Amino acid sequence: MVTVAPPNTWSYALRLPHDPRAARVARMTVRAALNGHGLPELIDITELLTSELVTNAYRHTKGPASLRLTALGDERLRVGVWDSSPHIPAPFDRPPGDRVPPAPTNAEGGRGLLLVQEYASSWGGWPLGDDLLGPRAGKLLWFEVGGGGR
Repeated sequence: MVTVAPPNTWSYALRLPHDPRAARVARMTVRAALNGHGLPELIDITELLTSELVTNAYRHTKGPASLRLTALGDERLRVGVWDSSPHIPAPFDRPPGDRVPPAPTNAEGGRGLLLVQEYASSWGGWPLGDDLLGPRAGKLLWFEVGGGGR
């Protein structure tokens, strides 16, 4: 029996403690993985967007987070960040065509996730778990870059 896998696909997963240094560790992991797989053109944008998601996981939850990098082939990369909060923030709670308005100029936050809608080719998010069986098990936010998109 022959198994066929798309060329240039790979995946890395990293568990991140609830620690202010987690975003730096995530950026270093992204840089090492993309350099190692010959995708240096995706490093800057992937580092930026990953850092935003991991920083929000640290700031808005009290538990650990997880990072997953998945090469989808055709130089496309999907990045997923899991955390323990079930709240899906904008723009992840809307279809990619729906634009979230910018934060007011005097706001102290609210700009980071807007970078996702500007620079990712697609994104999404969903709560994990089942309310009927107990509390939700957090959420997964993801975005894709590369592959001729952005």
